Parts: sequence; structure tokens; C-alpha cells
Amino acid sequence: MSYATLLTQEQVQRVHDAALEILEEVGLKVRYEPARDTFAKHGCTVPAGVERVKFPREVVEKYRKMCPPTFTFYARDPKFDKTIPRDSPVIVTASSAPDIIDPVTGQERRAESGDIARIAHLINELPGYDMFSISTLADDAPADQFTISRLYPALKYCLKPIRVTTTDHKDTMNIMKMAYMVAGGEEAYKEHPFLTHHYCPTVSPLSMDNLSTENVIYFAREGLPVYPTIVPNAGLTSPMSMAGTLAQGNAEFLATATLMQMVKEGTPTIYATLATVADMRSGAYTSGAIECGMLHMAFAQMARFYNVPCGGYIGLTNAKVNDAQSGYETGMSAMGGVVGGMDMFNIGGLIDALKTFDFAKAVIDDEVAQMMKRVKRGISFNEEDLALDLIKQVGPGGSYIVAKHTIARMKTEAVMTKLADRDVRTIWVKKGSTDIQARAMKRVKEIMASNTVSLLSPEVEVKLRAEFPGMVAGELLPIE
Repeated sequence: MSYATLLTQEQVQRVHDAALEILEEVGLKVRYEPARDTFAKHGCTVPAGVERVKFPREVVEKYRKMCPPTFTFYARDPKFDKTIPRDSPVIVTASSAPDIIDPVTGQERRAESGDIARIAHLINELPGYDMFSISTLADDAPADQFTISRLYPALKYCLKPIRVTTTDHKDTMNIMKMAYMVAGGEEAYKEHPFLTHHYCPTVSPLSMDNLSTENVIYFAREGLPVYPTIVPNAGLTSPMSMAGTLAQGNAEFLATATLMQMVKEGTPTIYATLATVADMRSGAYTSGAIECGMLHMAFAQMARFYNVPCGGYIGLTNAKVNDAQSGYETGMSAMGGVVGGMDMFNIGGLIDALKTFDFAKAVIDDEVAQMMKRVKRGISFNEEDLALDLIKQVGPGGSYIVAKHTIARMKTEAVMTKLADRDVRTIWVKKGSTDIQARAMKRVKEIMASNTVSLLSPEVEVKLRAEFPGMVAGELLPIE
């Protein structure tokens, strides 16, 4: 498949050169001392007593070329393993919303661990999703088990790859302890690490924080799947121009990728982005804006220039409900990302600029995901599909409906949508005149009523509860 481009090759090269100039002349503020030590050891300029690191061009060029061209998401069930770009587009839920639309009352409230159990099961059953990035926070989590309370219900009801983010190093060690126990031991886990770790160590503009940077270094050193995301916001944390945001964001990616390769050469990573242009009337975070989609398309070009996989938070919306705004914001950017060559999409289930999860939106996005995958599959152009012999045989005024050629392709050539209504109005009325929200919620309730057994064995459950006293129940409750 050929890709749509927004930048010429000369502009791609200019963004690369501009990023090198930023890193060499401006550098980054790096708060985590071991990261500064690593940079200094490998040729960067790190004056004593300051947090500013500057990157000679030759150092960046050396280490960015060590990034592998692929990244694999491992699952507890290997049949769900995905490698990008080979298996792209890989569809991932958007993550970490504090709120949820209650599936019974329809009202917004704080999300809890039981909601994560429901969402995990939903994602496990929906065919368009490839990976579960834990969609919400858990307001009922014990104070010392914030991430455990999110991961446990995810592991309990989802066999697909799981993406998780931790806070400090103690939190990280607890997560790994849980993963080892579920896998049957540390060695077994490291042979097939079913968690992918994600952080934003580089904070725009041009800074590296402490905790996220520490975690990225730890997982890179351990050889476990980890990747960073850059989040420049034009007008607020990057220049109020897409070209300037591309240059700064590219510098931020290169700095983080360089650090990962300095820690362990050949560490897989993803050129992952959540770039936006702020609405300067209010400073609103515009994850649903078309400019968000355009920036992701341009960053995908930069990723191909560096021969690394790419992805990000695209196909999102600022809408507060599943309305026309939600549909067009998701659809416009998602389609742009597919034709622009993105490999991974954090797209599913969130509304209101990543703040709220909605079950119906997640099911609708599953259908969007299947359409995206159909676009990526492209148009088959062999002689049989070109069908010249059939066209000659049917001739003017004939019909193709009973042809073997049609029957062989009727379930594969087009996406067989389950939510999008294609009936004539009279039939739609007879079926209840339901809108997409109602049809999606009906599908949610059907999924919640089947295959709801825990995917953790009773023996593992006992061991986990002994290791983590007071852990949340993480039970999947029916929607009533």
C-alpha cells in the first residue's frame, strides 16, 4: 500500500536537520541524574551542576540508527501477538480516563476497578481491537495499590496484549511481581512478556522528568517491551505552527530514542505521538481536531524516514456524547492516520478529550477499526479479481448476483457491519427506530452476558490475594 503524504522529502529532511539543531544548540532539561550520567558517558555535553544536556549531531545519528524497524506486542495467548509494521494497523484502546459513562444510568461518574473488568472483557471479545491499554483509572484503589488495582482486573478478563503505565519504581516492582506470578515465574514471563510498558519521559517543551525516565531506563535495560510518547501541544508547549511543532516533537523523540539505545543497543521502540494544536480561544486540548490527525500523518513520515514503527493517540474526540461531532472527529483523523501509514492507533472508547470512557463509543470504535483494517488491506489486483472474463460473460444488462465470483467474495470483499444501519427506513422503523448509541449499548449488554469466566486460574487468584492483601475484587458484574 502506498501512503498519503503531507510533507515533501525535502521537508522531511528539513525537520530532521532542525531537530538535530535543536538538540545540539538548545538541548533538553534532564531532571533524572542517572539519565544525565548515561548521556554524558556516551558523548553528550552535560556541564557539572546543571540539568541541561546537549546532543552533538553525530551522537544522535549514531544511536538513532540502532532502533530496530519492528516492535512486538506480546499477549498471554500468543495467537494475539502483534508485530508492527507487519500487522498494522494495530488497534489499541485509548487509556487512563478518570471518568466513565455509567452503562446503566447513562450518567458520568468516577471509574472504578469493576469498570475495568467490564472493559477488559469487552475488548477481549471485540474483533477489531488488538490490545488493551487500560482505559480508565480506578477510584476505589487502595492508596498503595493504584496500578495493581487497574492491572489485576485487566489480566483477569483479557488475553490480548495489555499496555500499562506505572508511577514510581516501587509501583513498577509490584506490577512485575504480579506479572511473574500470572506467567508462572520470572523466567517464563521474560520468554513471552505480555505487558507493554508506556511512559511520557519527555515533557514538552524539551524536558525529561524523573519517574517516567527512570522507568523507561529500567525496562530498556531489562529487555522488556517499553516505548515513549511525545505530546507537544502547539501554542502551549510547542510553537503555534505545525512545522515548529514537528521540529520540536521530532527532537523530543530523537532524544528519548537515543537514551534508550544508550541504555541497551537494539532496544525496540515506537515513534509514538499525541500532538495537537491548542484552541487558543480557551486553551482547550483539541484531541479531536483535524490538525491532530495532520500532525500524526506528518510524524508517520518522520518515522518512515528513521525506519521505526509509529503510532499514537488519533481518532479521538472532544465531544461529550456519541453524537455527530464524535463520529466525524474520530473518522476524519483515523482515516488520515491509516492512509498516512500509521501502524498503531490508540483510538477506542474515550470521549471528552480523553477524560471519559463510554461503552457504546468503544463498540462503535470497534466497527471503525474493522473499516480501518479493510482500508489497509487495500484492493486486490490480480487477474481473477479484475474479472475481465466475468464482465465479458455477463455482458450489458446482465447480473452478477448469482455468479460464483460473487458468492466466493460476498463475505470478504466488504466489511460486514453490525452496528451501521443499512436497511430501508420502513424496516428500520419496524426494528424500533434505534440510533447508533442504542444499537451499540445492546451489543455491549450481549457481550457482558457471555464468556464472563475469569481468565486467571483459582490457584493464581489465591497466590495474588496472599501477595497483595486488600486487593480490589475486580469482578465482572452484569449490566442490569
